[in-house]
Amino acid sequence: MRTRSLLALAGTVTALTVAVAVPASADGSAVLTTGSAGGPAAAVGDTLTAPLAAGTTATLYSSATGTSGVTCTSSQFTATVTGNPTAPGTATESVTGHTFNSSSCTSNVTGVLGVSSITVDNLPYSATVASDGTLTVSPASGSTIQTTVKLRTLLGTITCVYQAPSLTGKADNSDSSIAFTNQQFTKSSGSSLCFANGYFTAKYAPVTDAGVPVYVN
Repeated sequence: MRTRSLLALAGTVTALTVAVAVPASADGSAVLTTGSAGGPAAAVGDTLTAPLAAGTTATLYSSATGTSGVTCTSSQFTATVTGNPTAPGTATESVTGHTFNSSSCTSNVTGVLGVSSITVDNLPYSATVASDGTLTVSPASGSTIQTTVKLRTLLGTITCVYQAPSLTGKADNSDSSIAFTNQQFTKSSGSSLCFANGYFTAKYAPVTDAGVPVYVN
C-alpha cells in the first residue's frame, strides 16, 4: 500500500491539542500564557485552536520510515483549557475537536482512488501540557483514541479504523506550535487494503487563544 500523502489522522487525533513549548518561564507565570512567554495566563474555559503549520501536511503512513498512506493539507484541532497552574507545572485541556478536510487528502495506496473522509472518534480527549513542552493526549477511561478513514476504491468505499492508547507531542515557543511525530495507530478493523499500522505525523501552528499566540512556561 502506497500513499503519496497520508492523512494526519489520528485521531486522529486526532488529534492534537494545545500549545507551545520550549520553556521560557518567568517566576509566577502560568504554564500557558498568551501573547508572550510569561505573559497573561490563558484562563480556564478559554478555547485554543490551531491549523496545520503553513506548508506542512498531516500524514498517516503504513510505516514509520515509509511514504505510503494518506496525506492531508488541511486539518485543525480545538481544545478547552481546564487547568492552568503556576509554572513549572502541568496544564490540562479537553480536546473537543480534531478535523481533517477530506478534499485536501490524498492516498497513494495501491487500489485506492481517493479519501472520502477522516473522522476522529471518541472525543473529547484529555490532554496535559508540561512546562518542558511535553504534550500527552489520552482518551476517557475505558475508551481509546480512534480515527476512522473511509477510502474510495474500484470496488466501492472501504472503512479503516485505527486506534492508539495515547499520543505524545511536543510544544515549541519559537512558533507557538505542537508537533506529533510517528505516533503509532493499530488497525482495529477494515479490509486488506487498510494497512495494519498507521504512523501519524503533523505539526499544528500557531496555537492561539482568541487569535493570540499561546506559549508554554
